[in-house]
Amino acid sequence: MSAPPNAIQVTGEAAAASAGTSSARRLRGNLLGQVGFYAFIALFVIFCLAPFVWTLLTSFKGPTTIFDVPIRYLPRPAELANYRQIFQLDRFRWALLNSVIVASSATAISLTIGSICAYAVARLNFPGKNFLLAMVLAIAMFPGIAIIGPLFRQFNAWGLTNNYLALILPNVTFTLPICIWILTAFFSDLPVELEESARVDGCTRMQTFYKIVAPLAAPGVFTAAILLFIQAWNEFLFARTFMSDPHRLTATVAIAQFEGADVAAQYPWGQITAASIVITLPLVVLVLLFQRRIISGLTAGAVKG
Repeated sequence: MSAPPNAIQVTGEAAAASAGTSSARRLRGNLLGQVGFYAFIALFVIFCLAPFVWTLLTSFKGPTTIFDVPIRYLPRPAELANYRQIFQLDRFRWALLNSVIVASSATAISLTIGSICAYAVARLNFPGKNFLLAMVLAIAMFPGIAIIGPLFRQFNAWGLTNNYLALILPNVTFTLPICIWILTAFFSDLPVELEESARVDGCTRMQTFYKIVAPLAAPGVFTAAILLFIQAWNEFLFARTFMSDPHRLTATVAIAQFEGADVAAQYPWGQITAASIVITLPLVVLVLLFQRRIISGLTAGAVKG
């Protein structure tokens, strides 16, 4: 016995209404989820950028407006006196030069040695290969404070204190494992057929590496170089321990030793914040300019097939 037409119509309308209500709930749920996600991202970005923005604003304040009550969040008027004062300090100019020399040298040495080691690990099959990579990564995670005492005694015996080598060698020790780890994944993703063709044409293993592999691995090498330079540039512990000559300090240590910083009432906050911006801004600009290369280098080898 078939149902009356009116009953069928009522049932269809109820099903349509139920489906519409369910669809509306899903849309509201998706909208709330998206709003919550973007709100979280916005709060996270604000949380991360707040210290940098506060430091930047403080660097443009005069010595009296920094301590104004109530607090002036925006510098009115903005002053460049703090930046002029830090560049007039001979010790700070030397510190910037020292940081460039140490960070560049450590990066160049790590890339030279690390690229060859990474290529060997990527192409050669030998027992304990994965264990070797795990040990390499473990060295990068090793705390520097655990070896600072023996290193100081050894460098002091060799006469390397207040010498660039006392900073370059430890930095290479901790940046080299990161370089090997990054470049091993990148080299493993490169096609072996190109190297085999070069070998057939008469190239040696090293000629193949420098003429074929190295140009193809440029994004990965560039990524490793930026990350290694940033780590060496920000290093503080070794520079604070091995350097006592004011003209041998790196920028991170020089900021902590500004004149008057040992007396609470004489903290030169304007100069400290200005110097912090000076040594941080180049790294920020470097990452922003080459962020696509960094991402492509870090994700190389993540997907195969």
